[in-house]
Amino acid sequence: MKFSLLVLGSPWGAQCADTAFGFAQAVARSGAYELQQVFFFHEGAYNGGGLAVLPADEADRAQRWAELAKECGAELALCIASALRRGLLDEAEAARHERAAATALPGFQLAGLGQLVDACARCDRLVTFG
Repeated sequence: MKFSLLVLGSPWGAQCADTAFGFAQAVARSGAYELQQVFFFHEGAYNGGGLAVLPADEADRAQRWAELAKECGAELALCIASALRRGLLDEAEAARHERAAATALPGFQLAGLGQLVDACARCDRLVTFG
């Protein structure tokens, strides 16, 4: 069974992002299921931020998403409108908007809602967290 996830909550403002990560990790490591895409929408776009400096006793939530995606081959997609509104840019968008640097963590791509629709068409289940 193929899963795609839709994450609507920020990594620090709600439990839903941590719950989504736990679910994604279980799917990816099950061996019986496939995680195809995680789409981060609205406040969920903050999950791809690469500039946050966390206390020493907190896990880097964006980094763990990137590591999980690398491990299982899933796409990590930040809604482009949500990401830009929150100051999250990849290299191409940073250059296009004449900003000094990318602020989204490598491994996350900026994507339109069409990619979410495409993921829905390719998967068996879309699970929403938020």
